[in-house]
Amino acid sequence: MSSHPNLPGDSSSEPDLIIRGSRIVTPDGERAGAIHIRGGIITKISGPEDVSPVSRIFEARDFAVMPGLVDTHVHINEPGRTDWEGFVTATRAAAAGGITTLIEMPLNSIPSTTSVAAFQTKLAATTGKLSVDTGFWGGVVPGNVQELPGLWVAGCFGFKCFLIDSGVKEFASACESDLREALPILAKIGAPLLAHAELPGPIEDAVRRRAADSSRRSYQTWLASRPRAAENDAIDLLLRLGSEFGASTHIVHLSSTDAIPRIQKAKAMGQPVSIETCPHYLTFTSEEIADGATQFKCAPPIRERENRERLWAALRDGTIDMIATDHSPCPPEMKRQDSGDFLDAWGGIASLQLNLPAVWTEAKRRGFSLMHLARWLCEAPARLAGLDLQKGTIAPGCDADLVIWNPDAAFKVDLSQLHHRHKLTPYAGRDLMGIVEATFLRGVKIFERGNFCAPSTGKVLLRGKR
Repeated sequence: MSSHPNLPGDSSSEPDLIIRGSRIVTPDGERAGAIHIRGGIITKISGPEDVSPVSRIFEARDFAVMPGLVDTHVHINEPGRTDWEGFVTATRAAAAGGITTLIEMPLNSIPSTTSVAAFQTKLAATTGKLSVDTGFWGGVVPGNVQELPGLWVAGCFGFKCFLIDSGVKEFASACESDLREALPILAKIGAPLLAHAELPGPIEDAVRRRAADSSRRSYQTWLASRPRAAENDAIDLLLRLGSEFGASTHIVHLSSTDAIPRIQKAKAMGQPVSIETCPHYLTFTSEEIADGATQFKCAPPIRERENRERLWAALRDGTIDMIATDHSPCPPEMKRQDSGDFLDAWGGIASLQLNLPAVWTEAKRRGFSLMHLARWLCEAPARLAGLDLQKGTIAPGCDADLVIWNPDAAFKVDLSQLHHRHKLTPYAGRDLMGIVEATFLRGVKIFERGNFCAPSTGKVLLRGKR
């Protein structure tokens, strides 16, 4: 990791804050030490005894000190659908969960972020509302290729497309011909394409084959309606087009592990492709989802236990690069809890505040370390967004974005303690490991032990600007 060229002063400058602890997670491993911070930027990491008597010191003691999490897949929905979520509630939930950077998806707001004008509307809606730093993906939809260079120059971090109906009319799905128009432009400007990888054909076939007497309340009905072939075929298409145009491609929320061999082959050939999965695919299994439990509905769907374990194996060998929440809440009535109708319910899971403990609970059971967590939840997402010289790592030159947390403490998910606008989540009542003690954003303590310390400290992140 290279140091940032514009440090405030040099390593001998007096820090204005030192965070000292015995379990600091750095790129070189866990170590005892002191993180020296000046002007919101890390200036050096020293031994724990190398502290100035005039500096403010935050004692992390034996708690883990990790980079603030970077979540590159979040639906905040403002403006236009702020009754689903919003900048105030989403960024407060992030701060409480140790997340210091969000990159928001372009759909679900009105207007969707598919033009420069819409992007400016989005930016205006953030004023005075951000508890953590927040950036934005633009969108690729039919007919907007002329907007892509302008969105890139304006500060979007890349571009998201859906290969199937997104669920909202404002963000139309893209087909192969649309991608063939967009990818040469994205390759030329160096922007990544993020894709919801499901194709409609296999899903339409599955729906036609659905038995007339199959229960709409059964999770198995929903699972059968979103077959693995829809993901597998979409990933094949994206890999083929990415190779043809030399474009960077990112597959969001991988669910089907059938696609892993083809992804491994593409990576082995040097193709610029990255993969994310989500906490819900790593936690839950289709076998455990009860009839009518529509809080578990998402697309692609949560699959079988065996599939979950193969996702963990792909994280272990590096095929899957990162984990992002795909936080996608909605008003509770849209989840059809009254009828339990999986086919009619909105597909999305609220999990933003629970990302760290949800992943750690399952990772710890499988023998993973805090270093793995930092790689999946901090370093790799920051790299995807081109923020790896600023975010996602405890190193000199990076922003002093830090989460101090207790990885050995257990808790039961209490909905009254969640800060999302809506509390409906499949994690309700679940026992998890890992409690956030404090969150720092650019050296400012924004959350500590259940209390918000510095409202509206977050800022808008724009590509290419610090």
